[in-house]
Amino acid sequence: MAAESFPAFSHNLCWLLTRAAWTLTTELTAALEGLGFAPRGHQVLTAAASGSHSQSELAAMTGIDKTTMVVTLDGLGAAGLAERRPSPADRRARVIVVTDAGHEKLREADAIIHRIHEDVLGVLSERDRATFLDSLTQLVRGPLAEPFATARPVRRRAPK
Repeated sequence: MAAESFPAFSHNLCWLLTRAAWTLTTELTAALEGLGFAPRGHQVLTAAASGSHSQSELAAMTGIDKTTMVVTLDGLGAAGLAERRPSPADRRARVIVVTDAGHEKLREADAIIHRIHEDVLGVLSERDRATFLDSLTQLVRGPLAEPFATARPVRRRAPK
């Protein structure tokens, strides 16, 4: 259903952000299926490619819980896209390394994701696009940087 079907939510920040994130994630998931991984796998590969990071560090960087990170890395490892290797700084620790095949898939995925982002943001003028992205960045670096503790954890929406 289109967002205009829900006029009562037109100023509900949580609903708008959730709706936008869910719809974009489903589009990205469909577009990345041919590469053999989902947006979460792309996020983990992108973070892992940025330096020498442990599994826990990647979980913190991406906002993915540790259990889901293990499953995601297992899948990336089975696909030959990432490996767990001993840390050069601490032999007791392991770091996640993106393989050559992983870097190639990452380049392919980046091109697909860039095209989709351009399509989505294309409804905005260049000025509005910059303002929107800058404002959203301020929110996720400021008041929405960390989830709040609750008595009952908020579950993320499961794929249909």
